[in-house]
Amino acid sequence: MAGIKALVGLSFSGAIGLTFLLLGCALEEYGVYWPLFVLIFYILSPIPTFISRRVSDDDSSSNACRELAYFVTTGIVVSSFGLPIVLARHNTIKWGACGLVMTGNAVIFLTILGFFVVFGGGDDFSWEQW
Repeated sequence: MAGIKALVGLSFSGAIGLTFLLLGCALEEYGVYWPLFVLIFYILSPIPTFISRRVSDDDSSSNACRELAYFVTTGIVVSSFGLPIVLARHNTIKWGACGLVMTGNAVIFLTILGFFVVFGGGDDFSWEQW
């Protein structure tokens, strides 16, 4: 039952994050859909961690494959926060839209982190469920 509550909570927070992203694009005063390119980063960010957990066999705290996955994931997350700033500095989007997209980024990435914390730590969990 706790897994269902966690899944519902994570999906609710993901919906809140996507709402912030869409508000940054679709409000009448902003009206530019360039910030939707951060969806690519949302899709790419968990992939290195999934691969490293699948490939590495030992559960030690330091593993070269896992460290590389953390490095690549960090690059993807920083890029997703950098894209709206670059678009706002170039006057492609307004700064208000940049703030909404950055808020959506924070909520979405905390949701992804919450998924890994809730569903990735137990021994009874298997990746074949997903």
